[in-house]
Amino acid sequence: MARGNPIHAGLRRWARWTSSSLDAGKPQHAWVAWTMAVVVPAVVTLAIHWLLWSVHGVLAFVWGVAVLYVTLGFRQFSHYFTDIRDALDDGDETTARELLALWRQVDASELPRSEIVRHVIEYSVLAAHRHVFGVLAWFSVLAALGFGPAGAVMYRMSEFVSRYWANRGRLAGDDASPALQDAAVRAWGIIDFVPARLTSLGFAVVGSFEDAIDGWRNYAQRWPAGSPHRNDGVILAATSGAVNVRLGGEALKAAFAPGTTQGFDAGGLDAGTPPSTESTPGREPEVAHLRSIVGLVWRSVVLWMVLLALLTLARLLG
Repeated sequence: MARGNPIHAGLRRWARWTSSSLDAGKPQHAWVAWTMAVVVPAVVTLAIHWLLWSVHGVLAFVWGVAVLYVTLGFRQFSHYFTDIRDALDDGDETTARELLALWRQVDASELPRSEIVRHVIEYSVLAAHRHVFGVLAWFSVLAALGFGPAGAVMYRMSEFVSRYWANRGRLAGDDASPALQDAAVRAWGIIDFVPARLTSLGFAVVGSFEDAIDGWRNYAQRWPAGSPHRNDGVILAATSGAVNVRLGGEALKAAFAPGTTQGFDAGGLDAGTPPSTESTPGREPEVAHLRSIVGLVWRSVVLWMVLLALLTLARLLG
């Protein structure tokens, strides 16, 4: 969906209302606010699914498609990816740096060409996971158990509030307490644990399997343990092996800009952006690797569509 759409705007207002109304700065209040912001929309989605299913299965199917249309999103990051790739193909590194800085709200003014490519690969792969593969993972699991599209809503809302409240907490006098930010980030790390590994396994299946698994086993621990960054590290380590490219290294300096990082898109700061870390082995990032990433993502989409079709068929026949 395009930016500024009324559905995402309504969910932003919902997240803002729950934090301002329920967050009193204590851990127990933070978890109540998180539950209200994330679990309640998922429960409402589930209730509608069951209601429509009781009327006719086709109505429930249409509802699931509608929810996936709202929660899935390639265009949240694909237009930046394409524009940066085109700029690099034309040799216009200045424009590529400006687009990267606009996308992620970071300082990219001193980046060499290979580092531009590396950061674009890392941000794009993580965005594809959070906006596509992670959504499909939770949707598939809960739908197979009869919970309809509730998993997709829970996953996207969990990712969104962890980023939204972290950004709001940087604004003086805003209403996101440290306890609320910590609860949201911890919950997001738990919810994303299995989807991150399913995405990594998918990349291994459609890429170089042995190299992806080797990267996962030997280099994922370079990202901090006990935080959502470890989930990102698993994905990036597997991606590095799947396409034989060096990932990891110095993180870009954030340049927080209020008002540009609070949407459902993949832009701006977020709680899951990987920190500085030691690089994985592999070839120096080149523009050709961007095309490899596009192929990797689309092959993974096909793989997920096949798995989702098989799960749906198994549930109907069962």
